[in-house]
Amino acid sequence: MAALGWLTPRRRSATARSVLAGEAAAEAARKSSLDTERPADTEAEAGAPAEEPEFPVVGDDRAAAFFDLDNTVMQGAAIFHFGRGLYKRKFFERRELTRFAWQQAWFRLAGVEDPEHMQDARDSALSIVKGHRVSELMSIGEEIYDEYMADRIWPGTRALAQAHLDAGQKVWLVTAAPVETATIIARRLGLTGALGTVAESVDGVYTGRLVGEPLHGPAKAEAVRALAAAEGLDLSRCAAYSDSHNDIPMLSLVGHPYAINPDSKLRKHARARDWRLRDYRTGRKAAKVGIPAAAGVGALAGGTAAAVALHRRRR
Repeated sequence: MAALGWLTPRRRSATARSVLAGEAAAEAARKSSLDTERPADTEAEAGAPAEEPEFPVVGDDRAAAFFDLDNTVMQGAAIFHFGRGLYKRKFFERRELTRFAWQQAWFRLAGVEDPEHMQDARDSALSIVKGHRVSELMSIGEEIYDEYMADRIWPGTRALAQAHLDAGQKVWLVTAAPVETATIIARRLGLTGALGTVAESVDGVYTGRLVGEPLHGPAKAEAVRALAAAEGLDLSRCAAYSDSHNDIPMLSLVGHPYAINPDSKLRKHARARDWRLRDYRTGRKAAKVGIPAAAGVGALAGGTAAAVALHRRRR
């Protein structure tokens, strides 16, 4: 996939591979959102807020929202759930499943991304899908979503995304997960589309290589910047949501950054800059990262109400 060549000037803190990954993700996201109409009976309808919240940006077509996926929209890491589904379909052996299981257990216990584990998981996934058709993996991905991911969506974060949609804004997932997997999740949640890691394919068959690098850290910021340029968005009017300090470059791009289920480093960073925070984990999990238990439980009980309150006041 060719990189976009008509972008506005950017800061040079990201590596050349981060820029390439970001541009490739933006191009893939725009193509998927233009090619696929959102179905009228999406799952998002079931969880939509009963009352449309009032935002300052209602009808602002130059504003959009960008949501990290792992541990922000969904519990755990999408690539690990995808690996479980592929194992069930005999794409690889038990020893590979054991590695996926260990990485997932680490993610759930630590609550943060471990770069070494994530890189190992991506390398494993690339070797597994090499030689398979993109259409085959997309079809399987739909099944895996129902089996392992649908029940792991955070209701509170989902309500926030729906609030942006109700305000007339586009909503994008931004994740290190494969763009095909991210696109499936976005479509099933009724979102606009997804920015994700782009695996190279030739004639519809995966080569086992990436375009650029995984969409992680600075590459996410480059993807958001590229998509904003292509869509004519004003980033100062956009919002971004994440749980991880790795996404500070993306959060810092927008005028309305939100820390959702934050790790300790992001929480500290967000509080120092008066960013908005919400935690939708259980009281016990929230206490581990220093969030009052009552806040975590209350947020789970009032997902839609929290979505409205999040936009109406700053901490």
